[in-house]
This record gives sequence, C-alpha cells and structure tokens, in this order.
Amino acid sequence: MDGATQKGDDAVKIQTLIVSDLHISESEPVNKKRPLWKRYKQQDFFFDEDLISCVKFVENKPSIDGQTVKTELILNGDTFDFDSVTQTPSNGEKPVSMGQRKWGLGTQEWMSIYKIERIIDEHRWWLQQLGAFIQRGNSIVFIIGNHDLELHWPSVQELIVSAMELPEEYRDGVRFCSWFYLSGGDTFITHGHQLDAMCSVRDPVNPFVQLRGKAAVRLPFGEHASRCMLNTMGYFNPHATKNYIMSSREYLRFFTNYMIKTQPLIVLTWFTGAVATFAKTIVHHMLPPMRDPLFVEEKTEVIAANANVTPAQVRRLAAACTPPAAANPIKILRELWLDRALLIIFSLLFGIQFILALNMVWAISPWWALGPTILLSPVVFIYAHSVHSGVFAGPLLSKKAAKLLSTVTGVKRIVLGHNHVPECSKLDDVEYLNSGFWSPAYSEPECINRIGTPTFVWIGETENKNRRTATLWRWPEGALEPVPFTEE
Repeated sequence: MDGATQKGDDAVKIQTLIVSDLHISESEPVNKKRPLWKRYKQQDFFFDEDLISCVKFVENKPSIDGQTVKTELILNGDTFDFDSVTQTPSNGEKPVSMGQRKWGLGTQEWMSIYKIERIIDEHRWWLQQLGAFIQRGNSIVFIIGNHDLELHWPSVQELIVSAMELPEEYRDGVRFCSWFYLSGGDTFITHGHQLDAMCSVRDPVNPFVQLRGKAAVRLPFGEHASRCMLNTMGYFNPHATKNYIMSSREYLRFFTNYMIKTQPLIVLTWFTGAVATFAKTIVHHMLPPMRDPLFVEEKTEVIAANANVTPAQVRRLAAACTPPAAANPIKILRELWLDRALLIIFSLLFGIQFILALNMVWAISPWWALGPTILLSPVVFIYAHSVHSGVFAGPLLSKKAAKLLSTVTGVKRIVLGHNHVPECSKLDDVEYLNSGFWSPAYSEPECINRIGTPTFVWIGETENKNRRTATLWRWPEGALEPVPFTEE
C-alpha cells in the first residue's frame, strides 16, 4: 500500500500513523554496585505494550462515512538503536577487538546481525504484534534513521520480517526506506538526520564503505560519539540532550552527585572516548562509498520505488542533504571538548620545555612547569565559555529547507522526528510536524521525572473527502486513548 486514498465506491481509505525515535534496544542488567548505571535501559522502561495499544486505537478508529479504513504505520527512524547495543559474542565465538568489547560492535554485516538478534530476543512479542497488524490488512514502513543505519543490510531486514511471523503473502506489507517516504501523495516523511550536520551521512544512496577489507555501514559523527562516549558513561541519558550537553559547572555538579564514588576516572574515560570518536569519524567520512557502476541506476530506482517517488527526486533529495560536520574537523574537536583539552596539554608541554631549557643554566624545581598552565588557564576558561555546542543549536527544519523539500516532492506537508521535540507549525506555506519520541528520556539518572510524553502524528480523513489532515497527539503511559498535543 502506498498510503493514497483509492477512488471508487468500494475504495479502501488509508490513514497514516507516524511514530519516531523509539530507540528499541537490548535491556541493561541491574548492576548492584551501580544501580543507576543506564537505568533508562532496564526492562521496566520498555514501552512495547503502550505502543501496540496506540497502534490498535488508531487502527480501530471508525471512518467518518463508514467505509473500510486501513492503517499505514510509519516507523520514522531510530526505531532500533544499534548504537546502544553493547553485548558482544563470547570469547572465541567471533573475532572481537578490545575496543569493540568496550564500545560495542562495529557495522560489518555479521555484527549488525548479532545486534538485531539481541534486540529481537527481548522484543519478540512487539514484532509479532506488528505482524498481526499487517495480517489484518494494514502496512508498515521502516524509514532508516541515524541510530538504525544498520538496517541497510538486507539480512538485518529479513530477520526483522521473519520475527513478525508473516505468511509469505503478507510480506509485501512491510517496506524499508533509505531515509524518506512519500505518503498518500500529500506528506513527505523523513527522520531528519540528513538535515542535521552532526548526524548527516555523506552519501545516503550508497551507505556502505570498506573498512580493513570488509564492507561496513558508514557512521556519522553523532553515532561514533554515542558508541565511544555515551556507552561508557552510563549515568548520562542519551535520549535527553540536556543530560550530556552541559556547562562546565553543570558537569562538575553531575560528577559530584553521581560519579565521584563509582566512576572517579570519568575524565580519562571521556578523553579516550573523545579521541576514538574523532578518529573514527574522520576515517568513516573520508572513505569512498562502495558503488557498483553496473547497478547505480538500479539502486536509485529501488530507493524511489520503496519511497513512492521518482529516481530524479531521489537524486535531488540526496543533493539537498546537509553536509556532515566531519567535513570540518575543527568543529568536531570543539564539539568533543578536545580543543580545550589540547590547549591545556599544550600549555603544560610548553611549561615543561621551558623548565628543561632553563635548567641548563639555572637549577629550578620541576613544579615551575605548571606556571604557564596556570597563567594560561584564564585564557582557556574564557575560550571554553565562548564555544557553544552545535547539537540542535538551531531549528531542525528551516524555512529554506522546507521550501526546497516541498518543491522537490510537490507536497505541502513535511513530517520529521530526530530531535525529540514534538511540533506542529507553519513554515510559510508548508505544514511542518515533528512526531516527537517514545524513548525513555528522564531528567536525572534515577529516571523519576520523564521529559515529555510519547507523541505521534495521525493523518486521516476529514469531512472534506478530497483532503487528509494531520494532527499531533500524546499517548500517556498506560493510556487507553490519546490526548491532543499541547505544549507542556
């Protein structure tokens, strides 16, 4: 099904339900020594039942004129969170490096298969319910986001479909889209990471690169940071930006409250993770995409067919993507705070070199090497306060980008996810909605105060049968029905 309303007396109407940023992953076992470590990933925060209840509510909503209505469920990116899967095969089962045991597996095909199998093991019921949803005559579209880029592997897609336990005749009810989808001829849906420099992929049409002779999925800066930094700093909630983008004073207070006893060497953890993030980001960005010249057009045609657009539109949408931040290494250094660390290291090395030179003519205590570092500390402090994070520093969708996407696709409605900020607004003559998120975001490691409520976009018929309308809704935990979205 393509989401379009069919014509004729016996036409089947199509309504569209859009949810994004589920971030479904493996569960985190309870650590008795560190009970708050990745508390947000523990099984009691799984929302599988709530999401199925939401889907069933929308599915069973009666049509205005009594005609049959089928539901198109759009899982708009970051449905699965491959970045946060940290389990690795047991020793000897597969070749796993020390870094992979620390930060999680890479993106080679067998690694992605291993990760999706771990996710399926803990969310099999949810996938079976999606399979039953399809067998009732509905359809599901998976749009690939930045945290589930490993869905590009056909073998990973097959494992997901198999877990739905679909008879062969219903398998056409599932499709996977590279980064966008056109629903009903009236709505352009994309996760939004291709509009964000921190998470934008260099070539979304050709997502694979060759690492050490093996095919792998290219990852952007944001995903390397998630794997090499957030996976080893389990008190920070990756679903809430303000949990890991803080001022120096806030970081100090957070360290004192949560880490001073259980993770006192957090600075070393941060530094090694930041260096690894920077190195991996630059390597991934510079590698040429894997392309088969004999199938360049065929690949574009497949992407176009899955997304209900033309090959020409695919090429234009690829050209409209935001250039990755990795194209500017200085920007990455600043985002990781490595520029400030390098300034401190440079001042310390300068002091040591100065003392060594001075010692040749006059004996002096080595502690004087700290002098330049202390003298330069106000400069470092002032510089640190002048640099601000670029993560969601501006609107995800600008008026200029909205107009461009509208021109390319020919529609006046755009739905995004990605930044976890539900929104319903107008950008000139383009209707813009952000479906928000479902992942467990909390204000503190104890996971007491949830940030926001799960939200979704519902596109359906109105009294005007020639036009579908889109609305934004909330689904409170344990709810039986949604409530209209209002700003909290």
